[in-house]
Order: sequence, then structure tokens, then C-alpha cells
Amino acid sequence: MMTELGQPRSKSFYVLGFFFLLFLAFLYGPMIVIFILSFQGPDGGMSFPMVGHSTLWFQQLLSGTGRIGDIPSAFVRSLETALLASALTAAICVSAGMAFRRRFPPAPGCCSTPPFRASSCQACSSGSASRSASRSWAGKPASSPSGLGAQLTWTLPFGLMITFATIGRFDRRYEEAAADLGGSSWQRFRDVILPIILPGVIGVALFGFTLSYDEFARSSLTVGTANTLPLEIWAMTTAATSPVLFALGAVTTVVSFCVLTAALVTIGVIVRRRAGGRRPATS
Repeated sequence: MMTELGQPRSKSFYVLGFFFLLFLAFLYGPMIVIFILSFQGPDGGMSFPMVGHSTLWFQQLLSGTGRIGDIPSAFVRSLETALLASALTAAICVSAGMAFRRRFPPAPGCCSTPPFRASSCQACSSGSASRSASRSWAGKPASSPSGLGAQLTWTLPFGLMITFATIGRFDRRYEEAAADLGGSSWQRFRDVILPIILPGVIGVALFGFTLSYDEFARSSLTVGTANTLPLEIWAMTTAATSPVLFALGAVTTVVSFCVLTAALVTIGVIVRRRAGGRRPATS
């Protein structure tokens, strides 16, 4: 094979390509196996070889029958909690990022405080601090102040790091130009700052959604009596297992890819509109 300059590619190119393919196989191999085994036949087990093929395990998953818990309800709870945590994470992080553009007395102390702690210790402290809230909101993890608050302690540090990096690269000359044109503080934020940093804000929301959607340690001690999806999966693995676990893995993977695709499409539309707005007018 020849390169663009007409020179043959070196052996190192093929060696690096081989290791890259091995990395892809290592990364996506388990996911492919899950997809294949989720179509195991009714008499099949949790491993190869395949004993027929069917969609029985998907039917049991959606109907809640068989040796599984209430997966549909747990999925809805996790989705509601993740969406709410995602929105709050984005709003709080953007507000904090705008505030930290100016110096104020508590700022150095807040920035120097370690935001990451052991998840089990953090979950225990969150559960103890809000035990009464957990009792009064038992069975409502999506609205539970304790469950949502515990997950925000996990999503906010990551969101703040992304927000600080995004706002730190913002060119303040755009804001100064808007101020010269008579724009108020809210108008400058709404019409100038937010549209420019919007891809980063979407990244923060996506990060918050991902961390909240699969959170286990903090949720196990704070959500109340109704399980979220990670807790329901853990309960399934402690009892008799079946290929319905693979069907669940396939469905959750598809949902994750759909959310990621929607975020990437949104960012792409924003970038295209921004590039179109900068094109010079033609006569």
C-alpha cells in the first residue's frame, strides 16, 4: 500500500494498526457478545454455544415476567432521575462558572477543597444526613431529595471541571462588544455567552446524565424502597440469572447510544449554524 507521497508505508504503521484493532476488539468485544447472547433461544443459557434464537428474553424484560424484577419501572425511575440530575448539574455548573470569573473571598477555599471522596463513605453520610427525607419520600427516588442530592455530589465536581475549562477559553471581547452596544448583563449572557459555550454546557449535561444513570453506591443508601435500574440489575445478579440480563444490557446500550447521538447531533447543528453566521454576505 502506498501513501499519498508515493512512498510505501513502514512496518510500524501495520503494527500500530494491528494493536488498534486489538484495542477495538477488547473495547467492543463484550458488547458484541451481549448483543448476540441476548437472542439466545428459550432453552439457552448464559454462555455459548447458542441454543436456537428468539426474542423471548426481550419480551420478559419489557413485560416484567420471569425471574426478574420490575425492570420497566426501574428504568423510568433511573431515566427521570438522570434527566433531573443532568439539568441541575448543567444549571449549577454554569452559574458557578460565571461566578468564578470574578474573585471573591471564599473562592480560593472552594477551589482547593477536594471534591472527590470514597463513594461508600459519601453515600453513608448523605443517607444519615437526610434519613427523614428518605422515609417521607420512600418509593419516589426521582423526586427524593436524598437520592438526587447524593447523586449531585457525584456529578457536580466533574461538571465544574468541564465548565471551568469551557468558560476559561471564552473570549471576553465578545461580551465587551455587547456591553458597548448597550446590552444588559442578562442580555449579554443570553445572546452572547450562552450560545458560544453551549456545546460545553451540553457536554456537562451529558456527563451528569451518564454518571447519574449508572450510579449505584450512593443510590443504594439514599433512594428509598423503589430501586433504580442499577440496583435492580444488582438484585438480579444475586438471584438466579438468565439471558434476560443480556437483553437488558443490549437495551441500555442502545439507549446510551441514542442519548450520545442526540447530543452530538445537537452540537453539530450549533457548530454549523455558528459557521454559517460567520460567512461573509455575497452580493
